[in-house]
Amino acid sequence: MKIFWVALVAGGMAAAAHAETNEQRAKRVIDEAVAALGGQAYLTMQNRVETGRIYASYNNKVSGMATDATYTHYLRPSESKESGFPAVRIREARGRKPEDLELKKQDDVIFLGDGTGYEVTFRGARPLADTVLQQYKTGTLRNIFYILRQRLGETGLTFESKGSDFFENRPVEIVEITDAENNTVTVFFDQLNKLPLRQLYYQKDPIDHSKQEEVSIFNKYRDVGGGVMWPFATQRQRNGEKIRETYLEKVEINQDLKDSLFAMPTGLKLLPKDK
Repeated sequence: MKIFWVALVAGGMAAAAHAETNEQRAKRVIDEAVAALGGQAYLTMQNRVETGRIYASYNNKVSGMATDATYTHYLRPSESKESGFPAVRIREARGRKPEDLELKKQDDVIFLGDGTGYEVTFRGARPLADTVLQQYKTGTLRNIFYILRQRLGETGLTFESKGSDFFENRPVEIVEITDAENNTVTVFFDQLNKLPLRQLYYQKDPIDHSKQEEVSIFNKYRDVGGGVMWPFATQRQRNGEKIRETYLEKVEINQDLKDSLFAMPTGLKLLPKDK
């Protein structure tokens, strides 16, 4: 009965889609996704604090685990001091939970909204390598949750439906999103709950410039406040190999985050930039 019901829903969606152009269909799917993520509450989310476990993998085997607290603060595009850089500030507190943030022993990464980033340890603050900053920029700008929160009104951003399919036995709508610089990300949206399930894009390896396929899979959505939905399980793959899994334990939004959280700690030695 369940299989029949899923097939019936998928068939109904496909029949309705015949009356739409590819652009109209894609726009509908995007609008439904925004509504499913929380609508206006999602679009006006100011910040987010995520705590959880991150597992790094190599050759599809777990190679390390850490408990991280990640702080994200959304900026207005006018507040981002470098054109084309993500309008967001992020601090990753490695190996610590929010209640331990003031401990002097720290190993943090801070991405600022001005095109710079630093690794902060007890030794000092080291500017991140250009390759790291480029990967952060690419990964953030093509992340579907960032696109839906920050880029929907962007000049030159287009949406094209690539039809429907199944992903992990779930009927999905596939939308290709392309920006003015011809950067593309393809996103699979669940036809039943309208939420993003999978995204993929291609980029060049910063070292040998080979083509890399970057895939993210989202799961275990929960309401994190005010109807805003967020995935508590994310898996990242590169060229078909699992490289990172994140399992969140707690997510809070619209917290009282001080500007100092995203500023360089005072009194730290400035170290040479990573190559």
